[in-house]
This record gives sequence, structure tokens and C-alpha cells, in this order.
Amino acid sequence: MKADSLAWFRVLETFASVFSSPSFTLFCSLSAAWALCTGRHTMTRIYQVGEPDGRRAHDAYHRFFRCGAWRLEELWRHLAVLLVESMYPGGPVVALMLDDTTFHKTGRKIVGASWWRDAVRSTATRTVHCFGLNLVVLSLEIAPPWGGEPLALPLNVRVHIKGSETLLQQAQEMLCQLAAWMPARHFILTADGSFAPLAGAFLPRTTLISRIRHDAALYQLPRRPRRPTRGRPRTKGPRLPSPSRFVPSERQWQRATLNIRGKQIERLLFSRVVLWYHVCPKQPILLVICRDPTGKQKDDFFFATDVTMEAACVVEHYASRWAIEDTFKNVKQYLGAEDPQLFAQQGPQRAAAFSFWMYSAVWYWYLNRRPSTMTWIPLPWYATKAAPSFVDALASLRRTLWSSRIFQSSGKPALTARNARVLIEALAYSA
Repeated sequence: MKADSLAWFRVLETFASVFSSPSFTLFCSLSAAWALCTGRHTMTRIYQVGEPDGRRAHDAYHRFFRCGAWRLEELWRHLAVLLVESMYPGGPVVALMLDDTTFHKTGRKIVGASWWRDAVRSTATRTVHCFGLNLVVLSLEIAPPWGGEPLALPLNVRVHIKGSETLLQQAQEMLCQLAAWMPARHFILTADGSFAPLAGAFLPRTTLISRIRHDAALYQLPRRPRRPTRGRPRTKGPRLPSPSRFVPSERQWQRATLNIRGKQIERLLFSRVVLWYHVCPKQPILLVICRDPTGKQKDDFFFATDVTMEAACVVEHYASRWAIEDTFKNVKQYLGAEDPQLFAQQGPQRAAAFSFWMYSAVWYWYLNRRPSTMTWIPLPWYATKAAPSFVDALASLRRTLWSSRIFQSSGKPALTARNARVLIEALAYSA
């Protein structure tokens, strides 16, 4: 446990240059309290866990987010470099995921909050709106050592405010910023169809994989004239059928076994280089149609801005995008990301971003432990569980922090190992 506690502190030391000396001490205390806090993660509850003896006033925790002398951009830069260098030490290509989510809030004076479409509760025939913060999240795709579905560790988060930059503009700035932080890296970005217009943004050293509209207007590539002619050269070739109206022959379909979120699934694939003139008029794209040979599922239509990619690779990358949805669920459910009741200055934005930073930090600490320590308690109602989840990673960190706190502060005679083990185990998995 002592080695694990030191490993967690070494993770926090990576970010020491972002803060002043007093702020870094508060940052370490706040990080541990956020992980150990059960129930709602309001600032007052986190303060009670972080300062059981009341050495600091509770206002210090509020001021840390509201007007603390540290930059959120620097915090993300240190985290991005740490994760990429650790998880992608050799290869130049880095896999990314991009999506947005909403943190539900209540109150009339929360900076950055507004009314947004609730993607979870809305349907094709009914739109539901909610009040809160709209966040754009850029994540790193990680293949865990136990296999299966990948992990999505946030690298950068921004708050989308109505009347300012759009989601696409913020996403483009985040990607350009990441490319500037890592000039020797190439990126494969996976995003849903709402971010498909980024294909025409010419992102630096970035290949975009996304969904394409089933009724998109596609064209053949323009042909170069054999002889010079008068006038402007053609910018697009003849019109092609929309993706849903393509009728490939049997020879054009390729049967492939794909790794879809850790499972082997057979699909029929068709690919063709086309021009999506409305979105990216100067760059061809690779259209990929994925079909279920049994006919149970509808056809899926994808595209990639790198026309040399294999169709199977495009589909597998997009299928792994679901990991970022798991990240949103875990951050909200187990880290209480929507709970901090901050409303002024930088408080709402920093607290929301800090919850995503905690998610990446916990996973990074857990993945860098010894394989023999990556254990979890088998439950009788989940006997088929074959790999740890974020709940297990968080419980592991809680065991380490509680053990360090209890045995350092307990007097003599100390708690017996048996009683301490039962107590710590109950605290580790407390909701």
C-alpha cells in the first residue's frame, strides 16, 4: 500500500509546476478528497473529507476553482503529454475520440450554463431540453492490458457557451492545440456525425473518421484534361448516388472479421474514394459501407479523410468510440461531476474539467500498477466479470488512500489488520 500511495503522489507531482506551493498542497488534498468522497460531491462534502481537522477554511476549496492562480490549459497540457508518452511510447500515431456532453445544473446565475438539447432523453419525434453546462471533451483511446473494450481518457475539456465559439470551432482549436503540444505525432480522430464538418477544416496531422449522411451529395474526383483548356478547371466530377443508394455488386463486397469493442463480428464492407463537395471540396474522402450479412442490422455509412486506410480499420475505430460514452457515465455517476455547486467566475468550468482530470488520473495510476495488484472482488451476481471497471480502479485508489490515512493517524494500539481490512473495504466501494 505504501508503494501505491507514493505512486499516486508521483502522479500529482507531475502537475506541481502548474500551481504555486500553497495551491499545490491544496490540489493534492482536493484530489484525494474527491476520490474518497461518497454521496454527492459538493464542495462542502469534499471539504469535510479533505479537512477532517478543519485546518483550512472551506472557502479555500471554493476559491481554488473560482479564482485560483492556475491555468486550466497548463493542467491539460501536462496531462496530455503524460498520457501520450506513457500509453503510446513508440508509435507515432495516436488514437483520439471527440464528443460533447451536458452537465445538468440548477440555478439562475451559473456562468456558462444555458438550455441545451438533452441527447439522452430526446428521440426522433420528441426533443427534450435541459439546463446546464455543455462540454466538449477530447479523449485518448487506450487499449487496456486485459483486452476488450478500449478506454477513453480525457485530454482536454472546454465549456461551450452560447453566443461565442461553436462546438466545431472549439473542437478545431483543441485539436490544433494538441498538435502544437506534440509536433512529432499523427492523430486518428473518431467523432460522431455532428463533427463530420471537421473534415473540411484541414486539421494538422489528423485523420478524421466519422459518420456520413445517408443522403450526402457525393461526386467523382475531377479528371485532369489531356490538353490545356480555357476557363477554370473542374473542381468535381459527375454526381454519384447517395450512400444509401449505392448498389455494389457481390464482387465489390469484402467479407471481414472485425474487432468490435473486443468481440469478433463478421461484416460485409464496401469502400470507394469519393468527393464530398459540400463539406470538403478540396480533399477526397474514403466512403465505407458496413453491412450485416444476416440482415438484422441496418447498413452503416462511414468516411475517413485518409483515403489509404483499410475499410476494416475505419469501422473498428468508429466502433471503439463508444468508450467515451462510458467515460461520461462514469464521471457523472462515480465522480459526482454534476454535483459541485459553483456558479461564479471560473468555478463551474474548472470544477467540471477537474472531474474529467480525476478520471484520467485514476486510470493512469491504476494502469501503471503491478499486474498482480489489478484485482477486484468477485460478486455472486456478476460471476462472469472478466476485467476490472472504473469502479474497481477507484476502489483500489480508495483502499490506498484510506490505508495511508487511517494507519498514519491512528494511535497505539493501532487498528488490527483484520478490522482495518473490513473497514477499508466498505469505504472503498461506498457509493
